[in-house]
Amino acid sequence: MNDALETAWTQVATFVPKLVGFLLILIIGWIIAKVIAKAIDKVLERVGFDRAVERGGIKKALAQSTYDASDIVSKIVYYALLLFVLQMAFGVFGPNPISDLLEGVIAFLPKLFVAILIVVVAAAIAAAVKELITNTLGGLSYGKALANLAAFAILGLGIIAALNQVGIAVTVTIPVLVAILATIAGVIIVGVGGGLIKPMQARWEQYLTTAEAETSRVKAAVDSAPSARDQARVAAQRVSNDNGRGASAGPVA
Repeated sequence: MNDALETAWTQVATFVPKLVGFLLILIIGWIIAKVIAKAIDKVLERVGFDRAVERGGIKKALAQSTYDASDIVSKIVYYALLLFVLQMAFGVFGPNPISDLLEGVIAFLPKLFVAILIVVVAAAIAAAVKELITNTLGGLSYGKALANLAAFAILGLGIIAALNQVGIAVTVTIPVLVAILATIAGVIIVGVGGGLIKPMQARWEQYLTTAEAETSRVKAAVDSAPSARDQARVAAQRVSNDNGRGASAGPVA
């Protein structure tokens, strides 16, 4: 009986300091994570991060959200820091399954961050290309459609690269590509077997004739449109003006 009581008291005396250390690390780490997240949010808003991201096409995705881009980044940083805090806190108890799980999640965070960065950069490039094509070929009937198609293609490549970064691109893209190729092959086989050779030949001749007629129009539209350097200068001036307005409207520290 005495040995059992001594063992119980020894375990309690060993566990209580670890519990106190766990709670201290958790509370202090939580406070630090909150302060850092708020500081990052303020800095991103001050440097115009929200306006830059919204120009990249993210504005539509966040239209129904209560958070802006800087809020989302600060939340990601906050929860990432909380994961580190939890790992340190549970580490007080020695090796345990929760610490192993948190370690795996933390190891995944850099890949997730790079994937998000790839999507943001791809969205910005897609928006720039769309604006460039729209300003250059906006006078043509299909100029807007061509701009949207180019932007969609660039954004799609960015999403595929982001999925590849987190290691799920193969499982997602290969079945989609196989389905698309199988559909195209099926349409061609059925069309040729159904006697569509002559109609398609006539249609291709019509397409080639239209393409020849459109060549001069495209050349004229490109010649009359502002150059890429002029468009870049206008875009840079717009960004500078927006940042100036944002800085003047912000609170003075």
